[in-house]
Amino acid sequence: MLTQTLTRPFSALERAGNWGADLPLRLFLAWEFFESGLEKYNGNNWFADLQGSFPFPFDLLPAGLNWQLSMWAELICPLLLLLGLGTRLASAVLMVVTVVAIAAVHWPSQWSSLAELGRGYAITDQGYGNFKLPLIYLVALLPLLLKGAGRLSLDHGLRRRR
Repeated sequence: MLTQTLTRPFSALERAGNWGADLPLRLFLAWEFFESGLEKYNGNNWFADLQGSFPFPFDLLPAGLNWQLSMWAELICPLLLLLGLGTRLASAVLMVVTVVAIAAVHWPSQWSSLAELGRGYAITDQGYGNFKLPLIYLVALLPLLLKGAGRLSLDHGLRRRR
């Protein structure tokens, strides 16, 4: 009897999770990345200042092209996440954008120990990098990449029509 009493609420949570556990992640990430894309759309290209910090193959591309790729990825992919359309692809693209941002902007320029590197696990840069927030984005994107969108998505609706 005690087992049934404890199991029933968790079964309801399981059913709710199957429908929309991904939705808060999709909404959060869509907002964060779209906001960044809008800043780029309305701002000036500052990628030329750090083009040498971009990882391969982005270091071979012109700064203007990198700016456009980043901006449009951060404008289009969040809309896809919001709709739950092409969720895995959109997540993968945003993960690439985030890894490039970590390498070019957020990773400490110099560190000689794990303790020094750990100081870069921060929101604001105090001279040791600031890769905490982009790392949070990567962790939040990972379940969407691995599992895709839940049942409250266009991906699910399209799969069911086949």
